[in-house]
Amino acid sequence: MRRLILLVAIAVLGAASVDAEVLTVASRSVADEKAVFATVESISVVPARGRIGGTVVQLNVREGDAVTSGQAIAAIGDEKLALQMKSLDAQIEALRAQSDQAQIDFDRIQGLVDRGILPRVKLDEARTALNVAENGMRARTAERAVVQQQFNEGQVLAPASGRVLKKLVAVGSVVLPGDPVATIAQQNFKLRLRVPERHARFLKAGDKIRVDGGEFGDHASKSGVIDLVYPLIEDGRVIADATVEGLGEYFVGDRLRVWISGGARTAFVIPSSYVTTRFGIDYVRIRQAERTIETPIQRGRDLPSPDLPDGLEILSGIRVGDELVQP
Repeated sequence: MRRLILLVAIAVLGAASVDAEVLTVASRSVADEKAVFATVESISVVPARGRIGGTVVQLNVREGDAVTSGQAIAAIGDEKLALQMKSLDAQIEALRAQSDQAQIDFDRIQGLVDRGILPRVKLDEARTALNVAENGMRARTAERAVVQQQFNEGQVLAPASGRVLKKLVAVGSVVLPGDPVATIAQQNFKLRLRVPERHARFLKAGDKIRVDGGEFGDHASKSGVIDLVYPLIEDGRVIADATVEGLGEYFVGDRLRVWISGGARTAFVIPSSYVTTRFGIDYVRIRQAERTIETPIQRGRDLPSPDLPDGLEILSGIRVGDELVQP
């Protein structure tokens, strides 16, 4: 009776697997991944500097704010500039009055010279006085434009688009020309890897890396590409930059666990959907002739790839050529 039941079960399994998907087991070359830590860093951190000295009278940003290139983030005031502008305004008004008077005198003397009452030398003297007055007014106007430009440079502008990491002054602080007011991290964040130097020969630009999805609060892993491997080894570690899509753009210095290639090896990688688990034991269904049997296997670690997002390494229980039937 038991033998009859077993034969019926095998027949049922064989009939059910006729229309099921079949996967032929083949070995593939996979990267021998090593886990390293990487930090989220900006491509560059630039300071926003004041161009004049004075007192900070306005601060428009705080840590974490996003800014655009050219945005005014602070204002520096200098009372001396305001006093200089008032002084120059008064001088310009006086020179304008002198120029107007010199123009009137020139017109009057020109009329007298035309009638022959005064010699022409008087006309030349009046013309010179008029030119001196006009040039003096132009000079003072130019000086006022210089002071006005210095006054405008009291606006501290963001040198690049990004996020404010730290503000270095407060309202009322006294700053000198060139003092930094805030530091700004440019937006295009990258992962900066620090890999032990024994793995340096395996690391090169263009290599793929993998970041656990749990680092982002997601189930799916994220992949990236190494952009640059720095030639300088620091403290026994090779430094490399990698680009990962969907990388956070707020926290700078966040540490993530990253898997990199430490060489290559062969392995059996199948979709995890072909594996079933019962009572803590993993099984796959293998087609043999006219029947399908279940074989226990030893599960390895997940090896997702672009062509096999749910890839799972199988350490034992299957061999090349086996035909797996999807449950």
